[in-house]
Amino acid sequence: MSGRTPRPASRILLTDPDGRVLLFRFTPDDRPPFWCTPGGALDPGESYEAAARRELREETGLDLDCGPEVARRRVEFVTIEGVPVDADERYFAVRTETTAIDSGGHTDLEQRVMREWRWFDRAELDHHDEPYFPEDLGTLLALTEAR
Repeated sequence: MSGRTPRPASRILLTDPDGRVLLFRFTPDDRPPFWCTPGGALDPGESYEAAARRELREETGLDLDCGPEVARRRVEFVTIEGVPVDADERYFAVRTETTAIDSGGHTDLEQRVMREWRWFDRAELDHHDEPYFPEDLGTLLALTEAR
């Protein structure tokens, strides 16, 4: 056992009509900025599917069916709050017809560290100068496009 806190989480691969993916820029106090897909930890007793829809609604203002899980990964990292976790992340592919994002549902922490978002195409991801997660995002997007 790693001594890390288990963290079940749902993450959303949200793409717009042009096939671009939405990422949020995190600016924590203890490390350089990075970009990440919408999503987060499950609430107690919540399913991965329910968490995906809730997180999508809270972080983007979009209330959409997230469909079935399309990918899963296990990763260890330190959360923005400084907690070392062993994350069991489930990914859901969601397409939206709009690029408008409503951040009104962000928590106080999210309002402090997630002040920017952007739609990225695959070429921009390949040449982006700040880290983004998951690191294999291009591969995950290609897998979901093939479905």
